[in-house]
Amino acid sequence: MPSHTRRGVRALVAVASAGALIAACAGCEGYVGAGGSSLFGGDAINVLMVNNPQMTELQRLTKRHFTEETGIEVNFTVLPENDVRDKISQDFSNQAGQYDVATISNFEVPFFSDHGWLHDLGPYLAKDTSFDQRDILAPVRQSLTADDGKVYAEPFYGESSFLMYRKDVFAERGLTMPAEPTWQQVAALAAKTDGARPGMKGICLRGLPGWGELTAPLTTVVNTFGGTWFNADWQAQLTEPEFVKATEFYVDLVRKHGQSGAAQSGYAECLNNMTQGKSAMWYDATAAAGSLEAAKSPVKGKVGYVKAPVVKTPSAGWLYTWAWGLQKASKKPDDAWRFISWASSKEYEALVGRESGWANVPAGKRASTYARPEYRAAATAFADITHRSISATRPRDPGVQPRPVAGIQFVGIPEFTDLGTKVSQEISAAIAGRQSVSDALRSSQKMAEQVGKEYQD
Repeated sequence: MPSHTRRGVRALVAVASAGALIAACAGCEGYVGAGGSSLFGGDAINVLMVNNPQMTELQRLTKRHFTEETGIEVNFTVLPENDVRDKISQDFSNQAGQYDVATISNFEVPFFSDHGWLHDLGPYLAKDTSFDQRDILAPVRQSLTADDGKVYAEPFYGESSFLMYRKDVFAERGLTMPAEPTWQQVAALAAKTDGARPGMKGICLRGLPGWGELTAPLTTVVNTFGGTWFNADWQAQLTEPEFVKATEFYVDLVRKHGQSGAAQSGYAECLNNMTQGKSAMWYDATAAAGSLEAAKSPVKGKVGYVKAPVVKTPSAGWLYTWAWGLQKASKKPDDAWRFISWASSKEYEALVGRESGWANVPAGKRASTYARPEYRAAATAFADITHRSISATRPRDPGVQPRPVAGIQFVGIPEFTDLGTKVSQEISAAIAGRQSVSDALRSSQKMAEQVGKEYQD
């Protein structure tokens, strides 16, 4: 492994170890054991996962379906995103085998696999012909495959990003949403829909600090404005004109026409705002559409979906997947694979469709999903645009210039968890009006230069 990768992994582990001390008790509170069995019980496998709605749905369905069929009990530890990342990094880096399976993303796979923390799933895929690995969408499949060609995780769901808007509000105002809008067009539409309904703002954009919160959508805006965090020589670019212009645009748009309390609004808050009719537009994850089109959603059928807005690039959507990683130190890898295979399968998607409705299926990972009549009927509003958005992603070439590593809404290095979060804190302060964008980016540039120098050396 290159020395810079080893340094990066050590940095990631150091941050995770500190966070895990805080997360440990939260993990006990978040735990729900299958069949009432105790944590790390006899014949059970142990799964550590993020607490999003589709994961908790999986937790609900596991005992009645997977365990009854296989006899394999599953103990779940369920935590918020920041906590689960810390705990996973600590557990997998120590290779104690405490958890057999964990939810990791395409961000972690390269570092975890390089360091030998993950099982190569190739031998299981060779035997489990019913899994149909070729059915996994190519960008998602490639993002979970290491440079050595080995597969180290299987997706639970995949997502890109797109623009959501209220069709009824646009119709009332005589406005037309372009199928492929530019960010300048979006800003103009936000001004025209601001106040269209009592309490409604023109757009919702994340402002909550976090490398996976504010930094994610902002980085896609930076990419399409022609900016980048680092050039091919690892020189930090946060005070270059393109990065500055993109950040000023984002901050200005959310301050003028965004939601109240924007500096503390993340994905969950924007989802709530859109669902409750407080936002006319929202730029965020394609996975949000399932919630907006759920049977009891107040805005079901009222929302339109178009490609992520662009400026200089042909596309701008991000690529992300929550996926199942099998810890190398697991003492029950065969049972763990059976769980992964089931949780990522066509069979599980069909189960969710029957139990909770096809719009709630954890999609964005399988080509066959988008050919299912049941899914297409339930997800008519967003199925095709989601599929196209994921397929159009270019993780190794998301901007207008060469990059040192892959990544669309993140920079694919372990240090980015810390750097991206610290930079987001500076920019969130600008959204809150506590400092200027120029001051925020000057401070951020210094932090990025320190990281870049590590890789230059």
